Amino acid sequence: MKALRTLPAAPARRALPAICAACSSITPSLPASRPFSVLNRPPPNYPGHVPLTKIERTGLAIGAGIWSLLSPYRADLIAAVGETTATPYFIYRLRDAMLADPTGRRILRDRPHITSTSLNLDRLRKMPENSVGRAYVGWLDAEGVSPDTRPAVRYIDDPECAYVMQRYRECHDFFHALTGLPIVREGEVALKAFEFANTLIPMTGLAVLSYATMKKGERKRFREIYGPWALKNGMKSKEVINVYWEEQLERDVDELRTELGIERPPNMRAIRKREREERMRAQDAMKGM
Repeated sequence: MKALRTLPAAPARRALPAICAACSSITPSLPASRPFSVLNRPPPNYPGHVPLTKIERTGLAIGAGIWSLLSPYRADLIAAVGETTATPYFIYRLRDAMLADPTGRRILRDRPHITSTSLNLDRLRKMPENSVGRAYVGWLDAEGVSPDTRPAVRYIDDPECAYVMQRYRECHDFFHALTGLPIVREGEVALKAFEFANTLIPMTGLAVLSYATMKKGERKRFREIYGPWALKNGMKSKEVINVYWEEQLERDVDELRTELGIERPPNMRAIRKREREERMRAQDAMKGM
């Protein structure tokens, strides 16, 4: 009986390179990338950027939102709410509004920042009484605040949109100066209502919920005076994000208000002072009876 002949072993098959269907070119196979997770976070898109998963973004928005209502002066919490709720639609809408405006496009191209150094506050203090620069620095001095305290944007992925949010944040004090609203809770709620009607940033609308934490007299003033003023002026005025404030400093502030279509509301501090004095007189009268 003849021995069976053994066939030579078949050569090992080589892995064929993948063929791109779109261009019919041969490209090497790439290993599958791991999905974005807490343990596999992608690199930042700009200095200070913190990429978040959808779950992280949602959790941060809810947690920071609740605590910011309880502590409305925590700027870090308000900033986190603003960034986590602005995507994916609202910050792109604001960016597109800037791209559609010649001045807005220049701001996006130049990317200026509003700081005490860039504005030279001492120079602003020497400007004419009714100039934009003098009104701005006068408001800063009266309220005891500085333009250098605005936190940097961290949670918006797109670098250009991150700058748009940063620009809005740095312009906030100019909105205060233009309207004359103080930084007390009542004034902040009124200004946030104006900003929401003008910019549609969700955080500004959520901040109006602080209305529920205000005193009875403050809520009455908001319903009758500052709420209607905010909605009317926010909707009819030009997009305030497109104001190149650095170029408006020497202009007459009333002229700029007229150009933007913004009416100055009644003086909130004067109203609060008058009502406080009336309460004190009423209390003194009660004691004298």
